Amino acid sequence: MAASSTSSVILKNLTKSFGAVDVIKGVDLSIEPGEFCVFVGPSGCGKSTLLRLISGLEEASGGVIEIGGKDMTDAEPSARGIAMVFQSYALYPHLTVRENIGFGLSLAKLPKAEIAQKVGAAAEALQLTPLLDRKPKALSGGQRQRVAIGRAIVRDPKVFLFDEPLSNLDAALRAQMRIELTELHRKLGATMIYVTHDQVEAMTMADKIVVLNGGTIEQVGSPMDLYNAPVSPFVAGFIGSPKMNLFTGNVAAAMECTTYGIRPEHVTLSADSGLWQGRVRHVEHLGADTVVYLQVPDMGELVARVTGEFRAGHGDTLWANPVPGKDFRFDRT
Repeated sequence: MAASSTSSVILKNLTKSFGAVDVIKGVDLSIEPGEFCVFVGPSGCGKSTLLRLISGLEEASGGVIEIGGKDMTDAEPSARGIAMVFQSYALYPHLTVRENIGFGLSLAKLPKAEIAQKVGAAAEALQLTPLLDRKPKALSGGQRQRVAIGRAIVRDPKVFLFDEPLSNLDAALRAQMRIELTELHRKLGATMIYVTHDQVEAMTMADKIVVLNGGTIEQVGSPMDLYNAPVSPFVAGFIGSPKMNLFTGNVAAAMECTTYGIRPEHVTLSADSGLWQGRVRHVEHLGADTVVYLQVPDMGELVARVTGEFRAGHGDTLWANPVPGKDFRFDRT
């Protein structure tokens, strides 16, 4: 099933203040039709507010919101051609899955045959067909979330907005739903804007990532753009898992920069020689790789991620080296 149409979303100098507090501080952003765009950043960076501004649930203090080439800054939410999926599923407990998915269509007094066709197509896309006659209490968290997404799909929106939709699910289910949402995006071809604080979700799902920091955009790019060429220590520390090692002070001064960064996967460890010597503080054996936390004098904690099993014990002395050409020197002097 393909979305009948899909829209661009363009924000021009968008601002939002709550009283004296500026939450969104002049955001310019262009999201192409059919793009999967993820807003990512720490709590309080403005990502959910930005989503609510696009949806019309919050009123902009200034600037312009264009959806599908039309100025929608002051339009009612219902006129914007969008559907929003929240982290709380907000399903009606007394209605079946079928009735929950078709609820908005029934309200709009669509013909019963058309409702049945749309609900059936959405249920098939989301693998909900066998569950259509169940009530929400008989469903798992992942199934409930799919019903909430189905309710959005049947409205045939030009833009889908997702506000942390997977945060209530356990890790295994989150991983599964990431795949399902990415496949759904491919099937529908719709524009999707997705808010998360989870950088793994951002890296695995997005065509385009928007990193927000304190109400402004820090960087926009593809997942690998942000991984390979972060513009600031903030972006560098936010993208990648475990996060990048970042050092200021003497370490950075020795490298002729203000902040020196090296990703854990670009640190090699040796028992004999290297640039930095430290003691093992903690080791995490993850099977496919091993994460080693070193305490290095005058440097603090250095995290290394080594492929496969790496034998090291608490208190061992190890040498660490950055892989040449893989380090980052921010504000290089």
